[in-house]
Amino acid sequence: MQSPMFSAGDAYERFMGRWSRTFAPLFVRFARVRNGDAVLDVGSGTGAVTAAVAAVAPSSRIVGIDSAAPYVAFAQARHPGDMVRFEVGDAQQLRLADASFDRTLSLLILNFIPDREKALNEMMRVTRPGGTVAAAVWDYGQGMEMLRVFWDEAIAISPDMNARDERHMPLCRSGELEALWREHRLQDVSYEALTIETGFSSFDDYWSPFLENQGPAGAYVATLPARDREQLRLRLRQRLLGDGPDRPIALGARAWAVRGVVPSRALRDEAIDNGPSVSAQIEARKSGRPSI
Repeated sequence: MQSPMFSAGDAYERFMGRWSRTFAPLFVRFARVRNGDAVLDVGSGTGAVTAAVAAVAPSSRIVGIDSAAPYVAFAQARHPGDMVRFEVGDAQQLRLADASFDRTLSLLILNFIPDREKALNEMMRVTRPGGTVAAAVWDYGQGMEMLRVFWDEAIAISPDMNARDERHMPLCRSGELEALWREHRLQDVSYEALTIETGFSSFDDYWSPFLENQGPAGAYVATLPARDREQLRLRLRQRLLGDGPDRPIALGARAWAVRGVVPSRALRDEAIDNGPSVSAQIEARKSGRPSI
């Protein structure tokens, strides 16, 4: 069943997609995509990464996979042609051949996938040895200010909503993506904070996309009675504008990005045979038991 919070391409574009499009060129550059690469876009959404790849690497073959059929339809309608294809699919079970891509990218979606370990294994499987797997996740705790402001005010009104705050999502804290990549034996791992500015023309430009039931924040707003929704709106306006008139608003947005090189099958098997995973070593240190 399609989740209501990921159900409308146009609404998602107004809410988060526009910032994905601003961010995607930074991420594609970080992933070192080259013209002519075969590129897989896992969790392709409304097509932000695909558009960024096509702009800098027009000879590349690009396949986008997303579980949300409305997003796939939105993206395909805006990226016609033989070099780009979008499909409905599951990142945890990709219907793609082994070693068929030079670059596999995942932008701002990996923390929404139930089995992230399985998804990363699949991303590695379909990437050729020596190819790159890269991902980025918003820093929901501090760095994604448009959402940080929202959840701060929502929780101030209803403290029991703390559990829904996106800062509790996996992989959004510094170092977590890097640890996952190293645990999966990717080589030459690089980790970096990438930042953009989210600029809103007015308070309504900031607030109205929350009313379209997209993403966890939009899904939360959809549950609020009209009086509580208005209270949240007024608190957010005061937080962002104070007592002054309406005006443009600029907020920062930071994401954590990671890339790594897929080893040969032999090297990967050797690494697995020679020692415990990173997570096993961490747990061993915590407990004081040997890690072998």
